[in-house]
Amino acid sequence: MTYIIYTLIVTHITIVCVTLFLHRGQAHKSLEFHPVLSHFMRFWLWLTTGMVTKQWVATHRKHHRFSDKEGDPHSPHVYGIWRVFSRGALLYSSAVKDKDMVNQYGVGTPDDFIEKIYTRYNFLGILIMLWINLTLFGTIGLLIWGVQMIWIPFWAAGVINGIGHWWGYRNGETKDHSHNITPWGIVVGGEELHNNHHLNPASCKLSREKFEFDIGFMYIKIFEFLRLLKIKQS
Repeated sequence: MTYIIYTLIVTHITIVCVTLFLHRGQAHKSLEFHPVLSHFMRFWLWLTTGMVTKQWVATHRKHHRFSDKEGDPHSPHVYGIWRVFSRGALLYSSAVKDKDMVNQYGVGTPDDFIEKIYTRYNFLGILIMLWINLTLFGTIGLLIWGVQMIWIPFWAAGVINGIGHWWGYRNGETKDHSHNITPWGIVVGGEELHNNHHLNPASCKLSREKFEFDIGFMYIKIFEFLRLLKIKQS
C-alpha cells in the first residue's frame, strides 16, 4: 500500500507542476510565481520528467497557433487519434528537435544558470529519481520509476493532446476540435477541461460551469493565499 500511495503522490505533484508552472505560468503567463515555488517546480520537473521548459512551452504555443491544422505538433486530426494517443511523446520529441521553432515560440522562459544546467543535463534528474526510488524501496523502486516516466507521456501527451481534441463535450465553439473530456479535472490537474482552455487560453482557471471542477485552480488559490504566486489572468 505504501508503494501505491507514494506513486500517486509523486505523480500528482508532477501533474500539478506541469499544469501550473509549464502550462498556465510559462506558456500563457497567467501566473506569476514566487521564486521559492518556481524553483521547486522547475527542480521537480527536472527530477521526474527531464523536460526542458523552453521546449515544452514552444511546443504548446505552436499547438495553439496551428491548433488541429497542419503545423500543430500533436493534433489527432493531423496525425490520427491512435498515433497521438499511443505515441504522443514521440511527436513531442520530434517537435523539439526543431531549434528554430523552440527559439521562436519559447521566448520569455527562464534562462538563468540553473535552467542551463537543467537543459544541458536534463537526463540526470530522472537518473537521480531512479536512485532515490531504488534507495527507498529496493527493486520495486524501478517499477515506481517506470510509472513516473510514462505518467506525463500517457496523460498529457496521449490523453489531453489526443482525446482532448477528439471526444467529449464543448462549452463553446472554437476554431479547433478541443473538447472537455470530463467536467471534473482531477487526474490531469484540470487539463481535462480542454475546450474551456481553448475558449480562453490566457485564463488560469479552466472550469467555466458551476458543475465543473479544476483542481489546478484550487491549488492556485491555495498558493495565492500563501503568497507563493499571483494571478495575472483568471
